[in-house]
Amino acid sequence: MKKLFCTLLVLTLALTGSAMAEALSVIATPSPHAEIIRLIEDDLTAAGYEVELIEVTDYVTENPAVAGGDVMINFFQHIPYLDGYNASVSEEEQLAAVIPTHFEPMGIYPGTKTTLDEIAEGDSIALPNDPTNMTRAFLLLADAGLISVPEGTDLNSTVTKEDITGDLNPLNLEFYEANAELLPGLRGDVAFAVINGNNAALAELNPNTDAAYIEAPDSLAGQSYVNLFAVKPENAEADFVKALEACVYTQEVYDLIVERGFTPTFTVEAAE
Repeated sequence: MKKLFCTLLVLTLALTGSAMAEALSVIATPSPHAEIIRLIEDDLTAAGYEVELIEVTDYVTENPAVAGGDVMINFFQHIPYLDGYNASVSEEEQLAAVIPTHFEPMGIYPGTKTTLDEIAEGDSIALPNDPTNMTRAFLLLADAGLISVPEGTDLNSTVTKEDITGDLNPLNLEFYEANAELLPGLRGDVAFAVINGNNAALAELNPNTDAAYIEAPDSLAGQSYVNLFAVKPENAEADFVKALEACVYTQEVYDLIVERGFTPTFTVEAAE
């Protein structure tokens, strides 16, 4: 049905004579975000939008680019990351979430050890150094039975390695903190590395087949860390957002997300 709506946009343009394409600037991280944009670029062109895709690998430039008006929409982050950004900036710089798309499970990936059964006293584990993903990593390690976290810890908590001591760390594991994008390359130096889905995909790692342990889709993380697009609040109901949503919520995008080892958070109706 979404694909049909995208087609109807094209027919409407043709009937009204509005053939002039509008620019649609998007800043996105590579996989699967920029891949999705490239996949639907022809559909967006047919719907009257000329896509201008800027591909980046960091998590720093995307929100300021949209807030500053340099780019119309970004696609790289999950809900807690956007919430954290909005809490750190002025009201004029805040962004609105639109078009939720998928969940990228964080995984514990083999380094010098292959399975979690092999982990030993004093082994080292690499994990993201930003507060949101560090807490998420410790919760995943606790769920896997390697550590415990302080009582009451949830996805809104801030947990550091200084909090994981004594009885909470019975194997005396060492935690090596690094920028999230560097973690795949550190696997040869640690027993395991806790890697975000996006950065795993960049290293051609599939969470479902390559990780020793991942977050489940029905877990708290699976329900909370949904990836989405973000725009200025005044653009949340803009025509370009509606057109983009119609072209994203299609079988071809659904299949790409699954192929990358991620979990779509939208459904595709049988009739397209």
